[in-house]
Amino acid sequence: MIKLYGHELSGNVYKVRLLLSLLNIEYKFIRLDLFKGEHKSPEYLKLNPFGKVPLLIDRETILPDAQAILVYLALKYGNEQWLPTDAEGLSKVVRWLSTTAGEIRQGVEWARRFHLLKVKTIDIEVSTQKSAFILDQINNHLADREWLELGHPTIADIAAFPYIALAPDGKISLDEYPHILAWCDRLKQLPRFVGMAGIQASVTANK
Repeated sequence: MIKLYGHELSGNVYKVRLLLSLLNIEYKFIRLDLFKGEHKSPEYLKLNPFGKVPLLIDRETILPDAQAILVYLALKYGNEQWLPTDAEGLSKVVRWLSTTAGEIRQGVEWARRFHLLKVKTIDIEVSTQKSAFILDQINNHLADREWLELGHPTIADIAAFPYIALAPDGKISLDEYPHILAWCDRLKQLPRFVGMAGIQASVTANK
């Protein structure tokens, strides 16, 4: 059985849990108490020297990094819907994986870390500015489409969704971004959608 190491407050762990649920894959969740430093223990560092979550183990495959795990799950257990293999489609999805690890992380994710997790080494003014920039970009991008790319849900949406939906945890309101709010609602309507603290699942998501 697949094992997933993580913590319930991590948006990066959540995106993996979300895709596992959408793909209807059984797995064992192994909780690491990040506040007690369990992700820095010698035992865990043998599995992931970076000392971060999530970490996925699938038989002989040991794979860290949320975006990489999404790619792995989509290719091994999903289909072309979640990650196309043609050059243009693949590049469009990868663009959003890069954006997630870049602008989204430096914006709404870091703002959440500052306010919710009390990581005071973060420059909250810079993160707030970066949040406004990327949310404007994504809201405009979604003005004439339902999904980030290709006209249907892909791992681009799964990667970008958590920290955008969790933006209020970082005192970033989404009220000015109607297209993002509509996109979030569409994601919550996907069969087998699951939520987390700060992201409420739709009552019809599991139908």
